[in-house]
Amino acid sequence: MESIVNEELMPFKEFEQRIFAYVCGLGREITQILLERYDKELSQQRDKKAYRDKGPRKTSIKTLYGTVEYRRRVYMVNQEGGSVATIYLLDEAMQMDKIGFISSNLAEKIAMTITGATYRDTAKMISSTCGQAISHTGVWGFIQKLGERISEEEEADVAKMKAGETAGQKEIPVLFEEMDGVWLKMQRPDHKKAPKKEMKVFTMYEGWDAEAEKNKQSRLVEKRMLAGMEGSQEFHEKREAFIRSKYDADEIQQRILNGDGGSWIKEDYDPDVIFQLDRFHIQRNIKKLIKDVKAQQDIASFLAEEKIDEALEYILIYADSVDSNEDKGKARKDAKKLYKYLNENKAGLLPYQSRGVAIPDPQKGMIHKDMGVQENQNCTLITMRMKHRRMRWGRGANNLAKVMYRKENRELISTIDRYTDGLITTIYLGEIIEEISAAKAPKKDGKGNPYLDRWNAHMPLLDAMRTASRKAFTRAFIG
Repeated sequence: MESIVNEELMPFKEFEQRIFAYVCGLGREITQILLERYDKELSQQRDKKAYRDKGPRKTSIKTLYGTVEYRRRVYMVNQEGGSVATIYLLDEAMQMDKIGFISSNLAEKIAMTITGATYRDTAKMISSTCGQAISHTGVWGFIQKLGERISEEEEADVAKMKAGETAGQKEIPVLFEEMDGVWLKMQRPDHKKAPKKEMKVFTMYEGWDAEAEKNKQSRLVEKRMLAGMEGSQEFHEKREAFIRSKYDADEIQQRILNGDGGSWIKEDYDPDVIFQLDRFHIQRNIKKLIKDVKAQQDIASFLAEEKIDEALEYILIYADSVDSNEDKGKARKDAKKLYKYLNENKAGLLPYQSRGVAIPDPQKGMIHKDMGVQENQNCTLITMRMKHRRMRWGRGANNLAKVMYRKENRELISTIDRYTDGLITTIYLGEIIEEISAAKAPKKDGKGNPYLDRWNAHMPLLDAMRTASRKAFTRAFIG
């Protein structure tokens, strides 16, 4: 024991870093061998008349344990019209043409991190916790590719909808829909300030969980979201295709839409859809445009009692009673503005339950209640990540929103899997590890471990009883 005390001990942090570096290096070597052997198998199995082997070329793939450099063969292929193309059979088998040379695991880690952190912080986090060093521009580039692929999927769903080929089969009696927009600060490619742009956000759900309500909790059933910065017409098409990708829309007995009254929200919805003005936006506009507290309360009371005409008449009387000379007539203008907002959305001022429309009964295990979840969903999905903190956005805003809504829908991992590496099914990993282990056996020439310098600091583990696992540790890390 005294020998341990007197000797200089290695800090555990350094100990951990060396083990991590060794394991990452070993992982890169295993991956290189796997890929090159897979490429060799593809070469042997190919149609040699169709694919002319022009020799190997160097390339690399980014993984959780670092960049793996390897060689794969390039082939010449005759095409129609007499032209000649070059292809890599390994890239096709590994589906590398879809989103670039990046592994699924690393892609998932980047995408899951970026939804809550900046590009720089994401790069630092990935670089510090993985064997792969990546820059913030590398993270940005990957998210752009992934977001573009998601947009292409949305466009494909729209094309299927227009062709009458939607996949949705689930039948439900009622579908609740909510839409709103989040205004983001924008910048031009030269990083100079640009006009704000609205991020459109859509949420749909089947109802509220009855069991959760008993515990005074509010939980949406089958909630799914969609977001993007497309024009209103394009977004509505994507929204409808989004609905039809899951549900048989023709069998939905009633659709109810809750929104803030924006023109883009109402401009293209089915006339049979019940539209109601969002309660939060009503109250916010009353407080924003009417400064007199008593008048605020009176207007809110009329609306709560569903006395719509009385509320509108009260606002007009209030507007006429305000001194037009005070504050350059701003109070009067604001009151008129509130009247216009409520009057233009008069049909939506009554909640859906008070319309006299027969609403189908809730499904088993669900209840129906007042809508108005969109503002909270906006905050969770968009606002907390993309607003405030002096952030300004360019074209990357739309792509990041696509990634974030897929994560919220618990579809991000499956989306990434469609656009990253494929599977290697013909190589036995155990055989590779055995070969590498044999190659790493201590040599008499004293070259040592290729990933670690020899450790000269005292390691208490070496004084312990020599079990099989400790002997393996010594062979791997000490030499």
